[in-house]
Amino acid sequence: MSATLKEIAQRVGRSVTTVSRALAGYDDVSEETRTLVRQVAQEMGYEPNIAARQLQKQRSDTLAIIVPTFGPRFSDPFFSELLAGLGNEAARHGFDLLVSTRPPGDDEQATYLKNIRSRRVDGFIIVRTRARDPRIELLQQHRFPFVAFGRTENELNYPYVDEDSEHGIRLVVEHLVQLGHTRLACLAAPPELMFARYRLRGFTETLQRHGMAVDPSLIVTGDLTQRQGRELAGQLLDRPNPPTAIVASNDLMALGAMSAAQERGLTVGRDISITGFDDIPPAEHAHPPLTTVNQPVYKIGTVVCQMLIKLILGQEIEQQQIIMQPSLVIRQSTGPAKPSEGRSDQ
Repeated sequence: MSATLKEIAQRVGRSVTTVSRALAGYDDVSEETRTLVRQVAQEMGYEPNIAARQLQKQRSDTLAIIVPTFGPRFSDPFFSELLAGLGNEAARHGFDLLVSTRPPGDDEQATYLKNIRSRRVDGFIIVRTRARDPRIELLQQHRFPFVAFGRTENELNYPYVDEDSEHGIRLVVEHLVQLGHTRLACLAAPPELMFARYRLRGFTETLQRHGMAVDPSLIVTGDLTQRQGRELAGQLLDRPNPPTAIVASNDLMALGAMSAAQERGLTVGRDISITGFDDIPPAEHAHPPLTTVNQPVYKIGTVVCQMLIKLILGQEIEQQQIIMQPSLVIRQSTGPAKPSEGRSDQ
């Protein structure tokens, strides 16, 4: 038989109210007391009445993330890392994480609206923000709690965490220029995604700062998949005057580009340099290991989750908008341009 709050309170020498608030994770109970109460509750086999507790609090203790994706198959290590950060932090605070996928569009909006009206969840995590994002506009209209991973161009006032994509690509281009590359191609992300605009701007402006012309024919847009990266890189490499370096907007497209190069008998890091962005686990174990931009995706997931839970509990968020700085991770997929290539016209 499950222990009661009163029995736990007698064991730890605290009031029933303190025990209840400790188990609910309230900050007005010390961390020492919360730890003690949870440990004793576990030892005594305490099982909370979830339905009663949720009814009393008028909360579902559930956070939601609707991942925008196309097609029936979904596998992206970037999101796996993000979901791990979100899920672990949610569990630490006694919240569940509801994960679903929807393609951008009317069905996606309808799903948000359904959850808002039913109060099935307490708040949303928004990912891969768009330049003009109807999800954010909808949630603001209904005054429903949310925190986003990313910014928008219309500068809506909402809580978010983002990484400095523009700075990250600048680090990549500077690295390639220092290696002697002057003919750089870019595998860009879909322009409706806000991070795509930052990364493309970092690419073009860094080239221009070095007095190098930007060749629009060397900027191609892909859907952030490995398959698309392979196809687009193959098209670039089959040109009469191919690039000597390819800057991809994410690691999956970069890994696809590496496959395209190797299929053409090129040695990545010697005959062609290729870079990614995100530093997903497969990047380090690719052949050769991928030079990329590391953004702390797990940490971002943790911070976003913390901010959302504070919003739901009515607690103050010290910093509403956070920009994290990425770092360049240099591996073997980049190397010096060959003398004849390094002096080609952009």
